[in-house]
Amino acid sequence: MIRVALVDDQALMRAGFRALLDAEDGIEVVGEAPDGRQGVELVRTTMPDVALIDVQMPVMTGIEATREIAADPALAAVHVVILTNYGLDEYVFEALRAGAAGFLLKDTEPDELLRAIEVAARGDALLSPSITRRLIGEFVARPPDRATAPGLEALTRRESEVTALAARGLSNEEIAAHMVISPFTVKTHISRAMTKLGARDRAQLVVFAYESGLVVAQGNQL
Repeated sequence: MIRVALVDDQALMRAGFRALLDAEDGIEVVGEAPDGRQGVELVRTTMPDVALIDVQMPVMTGIEATREIAADPALAAVHVVILTNYGLDEYVFEALRAGAAGFLLKDTEPDELLRAIEVAARGDALLSPSITRRLIGEFVARPPDRATAPGLEALTRRESEVTALAARGLSNEEIAAHMVISPFTVKTHISRAMTKLGARDRAQLVVFAYESGLVVAQGNQL
């Protein structure tokens, strides 16, 4: 059973998501909150597998709520998925920096929402290759911020190579084919890299790869 918390200031939006999720076997909505502050408290009291959190809310924004959840070791198993009306904007970019596992447009198709919740709950590849490539676009005009990036020197050569390929938008299967190794080995390298860098998920691993300069975004790579 995947346990989901809904955090959105629009009651109609919450009702729509709840109706969709309650109709699914294997998914349970554990609660709703109308703002970021109440959302953080909801997450702390219910410990959901996935928290769907709107970007723009009163009292505390979705980014602030995500940052607070990600900073709490007791909530390490909670995967935040950001909801937005605007696509990959600066709000979403900052949310990924804050620790969000990924993001969804509010007008996403129901099947895509359900699949994203399942993926997020597994802690698996939380950003699709297409979304990762869009993230790369955000980094093209941004120089590496090595002052704030984690130390990549802790990674082995293989871990660095896998991380770089993931940051370029390749799926585990594509990385495996490129490196001539198994997808399981790729997943192991990614998991170890995440642990060493303190990344909550694949999304943060991609952000770290660019901020550290491990991967330098080039316009012709998009």
